[in-house]
Amino acid sequence: MGEATEMNLRIGLVATSIAATFMLGALAEAAGTVPKGTRISVVTDQPVSSKDAKAGQPVSATVAKDVTIGGKVLIPKGATAKLSVSGVQASGRLSTPAKLYLHLVSVTVKGKAYTFATSSAGRTEKGKGKRDAGFIGGGAAGGAVIGALAGGGKGAAIGAAAGAGAGTAGAAATGKKDIEFPSETRLAFTTRTDVAIR
Repeated sequence: MGEATEMNLRIGLVATSIAATFMLGALAEAAGTVPKGTRISVVTDQPVSSKDAKAGQPVSATVAKDVTIGGKVLIPKGATAKLSVSGVQASGRLSTPAKLYLHLVSVTVKGKAYTFATSSAGRTEKGKGKRDAGFIGGGAAGGAVIGALAGGGKGAAIGAAAGAGAGTAGAAATGKKDIEFPSETRLAFTTRTDVAIR
């Protein structure tokens, strides 16, 4: 073997060795464990509503910011995330408030999906029971006063019943309010277990 060939072989081995060292360093930086209690923020890629969502329905999302543990980015911003509807209830007409909750199912890092157990994120509308009772009770009282003025005791009873009916109709007509999460809604989830990212 000639001197030039031997030198080229040595240079090639050194270059390969250096490249392998850098690659192993890069791989080591990407691996680690996302510990229990870590917050993962996402933005939804599609809208979801309590009006027509179903429990278990998938919702696509994107990781909103890097998840960094021990100085290493284990889950990069922009990673694909899959969510699922964990709790949903459409708004009822009188006293049933709407609710919509999602949980994080998985995140894909470098082509591999990692499954997570997380808290749910979402909200429940305030109950309308007291407000509706006010509509109905106020209608009944108003009807009784008008009935009493028009027809005495019997008129008061008829007026109270008519007023309560009108109050119920008013409460039903104004009370339905569903929860809407449009695309790009930011949600945060907390991990419930450790997950190793490789």
